[in-house]
Amino acid sequence: MASEPSKKTTLPELPFEDWTNTRLTVHIILQIIGKTRLKLTPRKNHWWYITIYVSSKGFGTHSIPIEDGLESLEIEFNIPEKAVTFHCTSGQQFSIPLVNAPTIAQFYANFQEILDKLDLHPQFTEKPFDLGIDTPFSELTAYHHYDWDFIDRFWRVMRWNQSVFQEFSGRFYGKTCPVHIYWHHMDLTVTRFSGKKLPAMDASARLLEKDTYSHEQISFGFWIGDDNVREPMYYCYTYPSPEGLDQQPLQPESAAWADSNGSPMALLSYEAIRKSEDPRAAVLAFLESAYQAGAQLAKWSVQELTVPDFKDL
Repeated sequence: MASEPSKKTTLPELPFEDWTNTRLTVHIILQIIGKTRLKLTPRKNHWWYITIYVSSKGFGTHSIPIEDGLESLEIEFNIPEKAVTFHCTSGQQFSIPLVNAPTIAQFYANFQEILDKLDLHPQFTEKPFDLGIDTPFSELTAYHHYDWDFIDRFWRVMRWNQSVFQEFSGRFYGKTCPVHIYWHHMDLTVTRFSGKKLPAMDASARLLEKDTYSHEQISFGFWIGDDNVREPMYYCYTYPSPEGLDQQPLQPESAAWADSNGSPMALLSYEAIRKSEDPRAAVLAFLESAYQAGAQLAKWSVQELTVPDFKDL
């Protein structure tokens, strides 16, 4: 009996312009959650301790140590419950409902009340980061939009991309970050490192860049778009960027090199992937071709860093 053909992956539409206010509302809430994790979690290299993660309920912090590590806290943008939830190992649980569309100011007041009940007082800059918004969270009333259809689409897309990035990450023996979300751009990322330490940046560089780019790396990601690139996009860049990188071939054919602050960045639109015959294979081909382009030119030990199939062990 012939086997049935595998079902084609159907990815949801996520047009950048159609959920702008919801996207910004969600982004700001995730920044508040991320800033809290930043201040409560012990430092880890390359800012890996500030990130949030795609979870089975939405987007969360994973375990944050509190009370000198004797207890822990997890904060989650819980999409099935339409709430931001707090779960402590002590048994304490709190919830901020989002069904009544609170403004960011209202949400932030409720958020701080819960932290006070937990005797947690993280001190962070109380404004959105890199969003061009100077209003403090406590006064931000312009954003109170919760289109749950689009929020669910976003979650589905990020769940799927996480699984693809995890598969790709498992092919590399070297130092690799977890598949996680940097909340300043709201991009899902995974980064590979050659192991080579780079010269320190000069004093004019931001602390953000100094710790991020301390070692040679190739970074891969998916982000939902911004004011410059107004559509969801996959990307890859090599740092430092080797000469001739933008002349290297990419897969699939719809992928292309673009300038990003004077360095080449490989780009592939989500819409092209959504319409492809095999979306997973197309994204994996993009990630692999962009990696090979950077790693070969930067003279990484590509063969030594490649995880073989079990049959080849």
